[in-house]
Amino acid sequence: MNLARAIHFDESDTRVFHSPARTGEWCISGGFEFSNWGEADLEGKARQAFANGWLGLETFGRVTFVAVTRIEPEERARLVEALAGHFMQIYGAPSEAAAREVAEGEIAEMMSMCDDFAPNTILTVARELSDAGVREAYRVIEAPEAELEAFAVHGSLDD
Repeated sequence: MNLARAIHFDESDTRVFHSPARTGEWCISGGFEFSNWGEADLEGKARQAFANGWLGLETFGRVTFVAVTRIEPEERARLVEALAGHFMQIYGAPSEAAAREVAEGEIAEMMSMCDDFAPNTILTVARELSDAGVREAYRVIEAPEAELEAFAVHGSLDD
């Protein structure tokens, strides 16, 4: 089972998102946040979050890059509970059971996507508004295969 963790190559996310995700936290697309948005909502940092931000499941902040990583069933269960709580508190889910069902679906969808990639594959998301709603597209940056020679020192310890 794979899911994605927030990664940072520099400090730019702290400047472009209202609330940046923490390095290493588990992430999903989080496109549901924008389901009722229109062009008028797409300004400044909110536009950046809409355009290319993954949603962190601990801080509920945004991040530009995520990396595919193995997740344990216990961690997954904890994330479902946290996301269900978020749906109850922020979105007013009608019941805990309904919130948990949607949370399960969101995390399962992200895991399904991540299971198609090797660990350490980097993913980005790009969103746009369309007549049908929010459209998401994903970009994949595969982890380079390192040559053994790049790390090994050849020679003899007897010299």
